[in-house]
Amino acid sequence: MGKKRFFDLFVTLAAAVVWLPAVLMAALAVLVLEGRPVFYKSTRRVSAGPPIKVVKFRTMVRNAAEIANRETVPVDGSTRFLNIPSSSPLYTRIGRLLEKVALTELPQFRHVLRGEMSIVGNRPLPQNVVDCLLEEFPDAEDRFATPAGLTGPSQLVGRDYLCDEDRLALEGAYCRGALRNYSFRLDFLILLYTVLVVLRLRRGFAPDEVIALVERYTGASAPVSVPAAPVGTSPARVNAPTPAFAPAVTVPSPASAGVFGAAPAAAGALAAQVSLPGLVASVAPDQEPALADVLPHMTTAVPSIIRDVPARVPTPREPARGRVAPVAQG
Repeated sequence: MGKKRFFDLFVTLAAAVVWLPAVLMAALAVLVLEGRPVFYKSTRRVSAGPPIKVVKFRTMVRNAAEIANRETVPVDGSTRFLNIPSSSPLYTRIGRLLEKVALTELPQFRHVLRGEMSIVGNRPLPQNVVDCLLEEFPDAEDRFATPAGLTGPSQLVGRDYLCDEDRLALEGAYCRGALRNYSFRLDFLILLYTVLVVLRLRRGFAPDEVIALVERYTGASAPVSVPAAPVGTSPARVNAPTPAFAPAVTVPSPASAGVFGAAPAAAGALAAQVSLPGLVASVAPDQEPALADVLPHMTTAVPSIIRDVPARVPTPREPARGRVAPVAQG
């Protein structure tokens, strides 16, 4: 995964002029309005290995972890992930704002620099939530086949519009695609579309659109070798097949309506712009990439990618069918 590690380091360092001031301003706002602690640390699974302490901004009241977690909030039959609505009284005023503008996880760039997390991947989870998911979905462990990320495929849809089954299908599809044929273009587009969706410059994706996006840039579904979990953790599957709950998706052709929600020509132009053959050719699969080899390709291609992404006017969406509004998040 040397290419993915390069992407993480390059984006983290190149975007430091943006996220470092944002972290400082958000930390000051939490400190002034809510006092200490500014950050919240919790033990979460970020990979097939043992859990680690993950940091983010404190957006809830100080005792929120004791009030709402997977052990105190029973599974209601509609979701095993723990999601908390923005209207919950557990949120502080500044915390609700940070959640709305998606700044809560910015301190996790620290984990990216340390190699514990990635820019793009599935979100970290507490072990008790993972255990709860495994009771219903035996393949849930596959979501940890690649490092957890600050954003990921589920964020393109939105957790309020995903049932557990659909979310795990998206997360499993991303991990299998990244292991099979890692694509810098895919990670860049997920990151870029996350920003556009948060800023309401584009509507959120449908689950099948996200899976089609993954398949477009990583190839057709195929068995992949998933790293085994160390002793003491739930084992990841080796040569994992497509989970039974993963929906079948046909990748749209350039002649059809694109995943990007743009006209076919615009979608094709965008795909061409993100093609960085120099990046792919210069990094061996198991090597740490050299910055000097790929920097020229990225600095010339990134501005054109951003310029050609079509803006989307947000349209109303219905929450996940049959889902009851969750009570709390762990």
